Amino acid sequence: MWNREPVGGPFALTDHTGQTRTDADFRGQFLLIYFGFTYCPDICPTDLQAMAQAVDQLGPAGELVQPLFISVDPERDTAEQLAQYVPSFHPRLIGLTGDTEAIRQAADAYKVYYAKVPRPGSSEFTIEHTGFVYLVGPDGRYRGFFPPGTSAERLVHVLKQHLPRP
Repeated sequence: MWNREPVGGPFALTDHTGQTRTDADFRGQFLLIYFGFTYCPDICPTDLQAMAQAVDQLGPAGELVQPLFISVDPERDTAEQLAQYVPSFHPRLIGLTGDTEAIRQAADAYKVYYAKVPRPGSSEFTIEHTGFVYLVGPDGRYRGFFPPGTSAERLVHVLKQHLPRP
């Protein structure tokens, strides 16, 4: 999926402060976009932590990178739930949610698989989902992706190749 179209595209979602945010709001910044859910027990927190560490490890250049977390669990991940969740990873991480259709459109644009999966013998459920971190350029165009479990160091190495040289 590196440098192959079409991946990515417009979205209109609600951030963790209740504001409507669109992809156009982030023009001029590199985006690290992760699709997941706040009740995820393992891969989501691990990948969000790596994103946060990468932004910090970039030093001043990290200001050019905006990390985004788009929930694929709009039933539970309200703006209020995201407001409690995202600050534990990074103060600049923005959590995004929306109605089922808005989430589906954003996920489809990025070729994200997700499905609600009931837990046997329970009314509880989990969400199976793609675990990629997507890189989007300041022009809003998709640049590539990082597989699940990519280290902060690897994120930094690749981001430095895209960021302007001081």
